[in-house]
Amino acid sequence: MVEELIDKNFVAQDLSNRDFTETRFEDVDFSNANLDGIKFTNALFENCNFSNASLKNASLVSADLRGCNLKNADISGADLFHSMLENADLTGIISDEETKHFRMHCPEKGAFLGYKKCFNFKIVKLLIPADARRTSATANSCRCDKAKVMTIDDMYTHEPYDEAISYVDPNFIYRQGHWIEANNFNLNRWVDSTGGIHYWMTREEAEGYM
Repeated sequence: MVEELIDKNFVAQDLSNRDFTETRFEDVDFSNANLDGIKFTNALFENCNFSNASLKNASLVSADLRGCNLKNADISGADLFHSMLENADLTGIISDEETKHFRMHCPEKGAFLGYKKCFNFKIVKLLIPADARRTSATANSCRCDKAKVMTIDDMYTHEPYDEAISYVDPNFIYRQGHWIEANNFNLNRWVDSTGGIHYWMTREEAEGYM
């Protein structure tokens, strides 16, 4: 049974290294609290306040923090893999080089290669140009607004193909040697499942996509 904490006041309290895995929080105030090393793995937060809280080395893996107040929170060393930050207030949030899965997974500047999986186990290699807009949230999947199709081949046999069909939109066709653009590209990086050309940084990641 999922533990629930509703309308609690933890302002300036020391909850460091506590384990709240798979806990649901609603209207909980963690402002100015010491949450260092805390485990919020798979936790759900609704209308919660983390302003000025210390979340150093915390596990926020798969935590749903949508709409929460993280203003001036310190997430140095924390792991945010697959956490959801859509509409969260991230003003003044503090991170460092040890903070995991908070910065963009793809290069922020320059051209590079990406890979995506299409229908019938076809792998598309994409050139994302230097002037393409690109984003990523807290996982390894990325999005861009335009790319050039370099190659298309079978995931298992490497047999080449001229075309591949997108999983999401059957009318979106990748054609070898052609440029493609996504007019529905969403600049908000924290909205993960949204418009754009979705891709991975490695072929192995693309092949593992289900």
